[in-house]
Amino acid sequence: MRAKLVWDVGAELGEGPIWLGETGNLWFVDIKQGALHRFHPATGERETLPVGGRPSFIAPAEDGTLLVGDGDAIRPLTGRALGAPVAQVPGPAHNRTNDATVDAKGRLWFGTMDDREQERTGAVHCFADGKLSVAGGESVITNGPAVSPDGRWLYHVDTLERTIWRFDIAARNRLEAGEVFARIDPRDGAPDGVTIDAEGCLWAALWGGWQVRRYSPAGEVLETVALPCAHVTKVALGGEDLRTAYVTTARAGLSERERQGQPLAGGLFAFAVDVPGVPTGRVRMG
Repeated sequence: MRAKLVWDVGAELGEGPIWLGETGNLWFVDIKQGALHRFHPATGERETLPVGGRPSFIAPAEDGTLLVGDGDAIRPLTGRALGAPVAQVPGPAHNRTNDATVDAKGRLWFGTMDDREQERTGAVHCFADGKLSVAGGESVITNGPAVSPDGRWLYHVDTLERTIWRFDIAARNRLEAGEVFARIDPRDGAPDGVTIDAEGCLWAALWGGWQVRRYSPAGEVLETVALPCAHVTKVALGGEDLRTAYVTTARAGLSERERQGQPLAGGLFAFAVDVPGVPTGRVRMG
């Protein structure tokens, strides 16, 4: 199976795809170019919002607002711009937000990272009922997180350590007593964004690996899907029946020669899956 290009958007660092079923829109970001992108598959409509900053994730709130992780803050999308922060994220000046997910309880789980990719100053945070706390999972680059359909397991990616961790969060907003879910061989790249399907299987994008993988809840590789570019960043399961996988990619980190050899890098891709995704949760604001 191979993925097909659906939008040659040319993202420098495409990330954070999220499917909003009530509007039939797929949203994703370009962190390096400070842009939000919206794709409506049913009509082919495409829209780019140049909001500036370093937008890293988009998450819907219960009131219909879209929340955006941006640098050291969580901001609402107001019209075509980002509004005043609803939460300020603590950390050193070289940190920024990265990937995120919303669980069935309305908790927003997101990571921070060292934007210089040097120090272990990143961590997973939890924004629950309007309150922000540091959950753990210290890393140079956090990715994921993703939460199992039953709400028990949170999957946290330590990208530079090439490790996907699993934590029991059923009764807490903390990452404690984690277990290794999967380790990625350096020859296969490094794990980037992850998402969960209805069977509790984990789809993981491989930065530098030219592919995405589907893992069973036991950590076994069930499927691989090839991409025509090296830096694959995240999968979102969407479409009317949640059986279309949308994949973001990046041009960042490629030499000029590599860019010429990977002309579709930074594009948005799609392929069909047999097992549907899980509807996107809504952030409870308190």
